[in-house]
Amino acid sequence: MSNFKSLPGFREFYPEAFAERRFIFQIWRQVARRFGFQEFDGPVLESLDLFKAKSGDEIESQLFCFEDKGGREVSLRPELTPTLARMVAARANALKRPIKWFSIGDNFRYERTQKGRLRCFTQLNADILGEAGPAAELELISLLIQTLQGFGLGQDDFFIRLSDRNLWMLYLAAQGYEADSPKILEIVDKWERMPEEAAREKLGGIAGERDSALWESIDAFLKVRDLAELSKAFASFAGETDASESLQARLDDWNVLLDGLEAMGLAGFVEMDLSIVRGLAYYTGFVFEAFDRAKENRALAGGGRYNDLIKKMGGPDMPAVGFGMGDVVLADILKERGIMPKFVDTVDAYLVIGGDAERAAALADANALRQSGFSVDYPFKDQGFGKQFKAASAAGARFALIYGSEELEKGVVKLRDLNDRSEEDIPRERLLLELRERLG
Repeated sequence: MSNFKSLPGFREFYPEAFAERRFIFQIWRQVARRFGFQEFDGPVLESLDLFKAKSGDEIESQLFCFEDKGGREVSLRPELTPTLARMVAARANALKRPIKWFSIGDNFRYERTQKGRLRCFTQLNADILGEAGPAAELELISLLIQTLQGFGLGQDDFFIRLSDRNLWMLYLAAQGYEADSPKILEIVDKWERMPEEAAREKLGGIAGERDSALWESIDAFLKVRDLAELSKAFASFAGETDASESLQARLDDWNVLLDGLEAMGLAGFVEMDLSIVRGLAYYTGFVFEAFDRAKENRALAGGGRYNDLIKKMGGPDMPAVGFGMGDVVLADILKERGIMPKFVDTVDAYLVIGGDAERAAALADANALRQSGFSVDYPFKDQGFGKQFKAASAAGARFALIYGSEELEKGVVKLRDLNDRSEEDIPRERLLLELRERLG
């Protein structure tokens, strides 16, 4: 046995596993196209600077990066958004807006492998660029929900946690922490996983003697679950901020988004949850994540608005919002729920060949049937009829086409239906038409 093994965090797809993967991609594509999204892709290898420009130098520790033979610093892509931003920036003036694109591709991150997280994973990305209003978020969240529904998952299986980084900025600015809001949001991003003592210590480095007040204020804001509670949360700071117009604009956007979800019949899938801030600093508004209701898995999907990235990549000032959904957690949940289909590769017809004298006719028909779109298999070597019928059954063939000396003398092929074992002689010139009728 070979000592060679696949690298940690990388997968091999034997035919049965590849069929599951193909099924996931098929649903992703079907739903995205129903929503009018166009498919695109970009290079799997990019300049390292592209990813640093989006996420900063610290991203390098998570990348498969190296110097290529031309002396360039390059990296396998950890995500597709920077490539998308670069591509749109390059042709921004020629692209009809809103731009609705999706992609399905492999991404690579040098991270510790664990359940739901590998070093190579395939991700669906869906993005809308050129639309500043909440209609874009409504479209993407409904796309996300319908995609998961396409796999047989329902409201009891998953939900969307919806938040807003702009609200956090306004809330923190009202308390005098506008300059420190990025650091505070990094803490909020880990709030659920961080012990209270650790959170208070980190906030102390920012707020000093006011750390307890800041902790209590954040904890109270995290408990907000609807727009009425949200208004109350800001009411206590009414005399300390002149951002009331900005706040009202955000509340208006929330109303548009929530009313749209209600109109689509999707409101039951979405919950306001201000603990979702998506730690990456480039998000600029609504952010959201899809979670397993059983809370046994990592997030199914996540995304949000990133209005500044296209300009950062050298393009025009263009609003943008998008999400990514990986195949690893999704496949885990489908298997846990028992709704991952069982796939069996089958063929339409298996040719049972009497011997060398009949092989030429069988090969001619095999080629003609394949060119007409039928899947056909046959034995490479002469075998007894019994062995060939076993091979036909093992291949999952619907029909066996029998090429014996008597059949060829009469100019026919014996067609056996392997479901009910019925047989019928079919003139060879009518074989294609007969299969079309029987297979629909």
